[in-house]
Amino acid sequence: MSRKLNDQELVRLGKLNRLIESKQNPYEVTKVDNTHNSKTLKEQFDKYTKEELAEINLDKPITVSGRVMGIRRTFILIQDFYSEFQLYINKNKQPDVFKYFEEYLDLGDIVTATGKPMKTNTNELSLDIDSLKIISKSLRIPPEKFHGIADEEIRSRKRYLDLIHNEESRKRFIYRSKIITAMRQFFNEKGFLEVETPFLHSQIGGAAARPFITHYNALDRDYYLRIAPELPLKKIIVGGFDKIFEIGKCFRNEGMDSTHNPEFTSMETYVAYADYVYMMELTESIIKYVANAVDVKQTTFNDQTVDWTKAFKRIKMTDLIKQETGIDFTHVKSLEEALELANKHKVHVKEHEKTIGHITSLFFEEFCEKKLIEPTFVTHHPVEISPLSKLDYSDVRYTERFELFIFGREIANAFSELNDPIDQRQRFEKQLEEKQKGNDEASEMDEDFLEALENGLPPTGGLGIGIDRLVMMLTGTASIRDILIFPHLREE
Repeated sequence: MSRKLNDQELVRLGKLNRLIESKQNPYEVTKVDNTHNSKTLKEQFDKYTKEELAEINLDKPITVSGRVMGIRRTFILIQDFYSEFQLYINKNKQPDVFKYFEEYLDLGDIVTATGKPMKTNTNELSLDIDSLKIISKSLRIPPEKFHGIADEEIRSRKRYLDLIHNEESRKRFIYRSKIITAMRQFFNEKGFLEVETPFLHSQIGGAAARPFITHYNALDRDYYLRIAPELPLKKIIVGGFDKIFEIGKCFRNEGMDSTHNPEFTSMETYVAYADYVYMMELTESIIKYVANAVDVKQTTFNDQTVDWTKAFKRIKMTDLIKQETGIDFTHVKSLEEALELANKHKVHVKEHEKTIGHITSLFFEEFCEKKLIEPTFVTHHPVEISPLSKLDYSDVRYTERFELFIFGREIANAFSELNDPIDQRQRFEKQLEEKQKGNDEASEMDEDFLEALENGLPPTGGLGIGIDRLVMMLTGTASIRDILIFPHLREE
C-alpha cells in the first residue's frame, strides 16, 4: 500500500496477507447465499425458548452475513442492514473455527457464518456457528462503538462510517427513501404521469437563482445545470398532458448553510385547468399523505411542535406584514413611501429591489417568515417578485401565488401559471432590467418558452416542493447535511 500505515493497520494488513497465503483470500468471494438476515432470523426463532431451540431440527443450516461490530470472548456481534445479531463459537466443539476467529478476525471485518439458532443464558437469540469466513477485511480501525463519530464534519464527509456506526443516521435515510416513494405513490394513485426533463439548459429560467455553467464541447457553447424544471414542464402541458410531475435534482450556484445545498432534490407538478387554490389543497394533501405513510403525526424541533394532522393556515402576505408590523402595504402608493418605511425599519434595499413589491417581500422576510412555525400558506405575492405567476385580476399589484412555510422555512412554492404570452414577455423584460441593475438571479428572455405559450397554455396550476427540506421537517433534523447522504462540503 502506498499510504503510511499505523501499527494497528499493519497488524490488520498482516492478517490479510496470511489469509491470502493460506488460500483464503476474502476478496475472491463473489457471492454469498444467505438464508436469513438479522430481521428474518429474529422473526422466525425469537419466539422459541432456549430448550425448544435445542430440539429444533433444520432442513439446512442457517447462513447470515454482516459487519463485525463487537468481539467478546467467544461471541461476535455482527450488523447487517436491519440490526445487530450475535454469533457464538463453541471452542470445544469447533476448535478450527475458534482458531480462525482468534488469528484473523478484527472489528469492521465483513463475515459470513453458518450455524444453528440458540439462546444464551441471558435469553439472547444467537447463532451457534460451525463455519466462519471473512469476505472483506477492514484495514482501517473503526470508530469506538459507544462514542461513534462525534465530529459532524467527519460524519458528513465520511458518510459510510456514519451509516455503519449511527443508527439514527441510517433511520433518517430510510425515512427519506420512504418519503420519496410515498410521494410517487400519491401521484400514481391520482393518475399523474411522471415525466423527465433535461438537466442541461441553454437558458436560465424557472426560478430566481444563480446557475452552474458548463461547456458542451460537441456544440462549443455553454449550458446551465437546471435551477428548476418549470419551463420544460409547462411546455409539456402545452402539448396536451393534463397532470404531470417530476422528482429530480436541481442545481443553484449559491451559498451553503443549514437549509441550503447547491445540489438538491425537488418535486414539481403541473395540473391543467387548475389554479393556485386547487394547488394549495393538493399541497396539503401531498404532505399529509407522506407524513401518514412514514407514520409521523407530530414533529418537534427547537422545542416547537408541528401537528401534521391539523388543517394548514392561509393568510395573505400583506395581511401578515400588517399583523406583525402594523404596516398595510396595500395602502402604500409610491416608491418613496416604501423606501421611507424600509429606512425607518432598517430594511436594506438593493438597487434592483427598489419597487413597492420587492420592499413588501423584504418586510415579509425580515419580520414574518421565521415566525411561521405551523404549516402556513402565505398567498398573493407582489407581481415584481413573481415573474411566472398569473395576476390577481382583483388587484393586479399581486399574483395568484403562495408559498408554504413550516418551522419558519419555505417548503413549497406554487401559483396559477401565467399563460398570457404578451404579459410573460413583459415580465421577462422586467427581469432583464433587474439583471442590468445587479440582480444576478433574474431570469433571461426565453423565446422558445414564449413561442410555446403563444400556441396556448390552458389555465394551469403549478407547484414545487423541496424534498430535502420536507425530509428535514418530518424528521426534525436541524441541518440539511444530515438528510443528504453525500452533502457538498468545503475542501479540507
